Amino acid sequence: MEYKQIQELIKTINKSNISELSIEEGDFKITIKQEFTGQVHYAPVAQPAALPQPAPQQLSTVAPAPAPVADKPAAQPAPASNLITIKSPMIGTFYRSPSPDKPVFVNVGDEIKAGQVLCIIEAMKLFNEIESEVSGRLVKVVADDSSPVEYDQPLFIIEPM
Repeated sequence: MEYKQIQELIKTINKSNISELSIEEGDFKITIKQEFTGQVHYAPVAQPAALPQPAPQQLSTVAPAPAPVADKPAAQPAPASNLITIKSPMIGTFYRSPSPDKPVFVNVGDEIKAGQVLCIIEAMKLFNEIESEVSGRLVKVVADDSSPVEYDQPLFIIEPM
């Protein structure tokens, strides 16, 4: 079985509800397992009935101004629409450099070319080079070095040129 086929199997398993897959081809045997976390379902909670409040004591003739009520949470500033997010194609461990004693592949502000290696993700003892699909300037590194990443987790933000 070829490396690309193994990668595709991992991607397929990650997207499915399959917890384990074993394949044997001659002397080659591979078992892919994933932990099933299940889905959490939340049930709506009924609001408790309002309890009668004791009458407040009149201490002054001026009533305090009511606190402002927020109908909606504060709006998050919208990210620039021209930025592209490079996401993890698999579950694994994110590394910014090829080895601990080597420099990182890319730094914030670097010009990136399509096909350039941005990082490595280690999955099942395989080191997968993650390449940029676009050319541009690296704006932000979202993931932490040597940290676990999930499928489709943002890794880099790139401003296309």
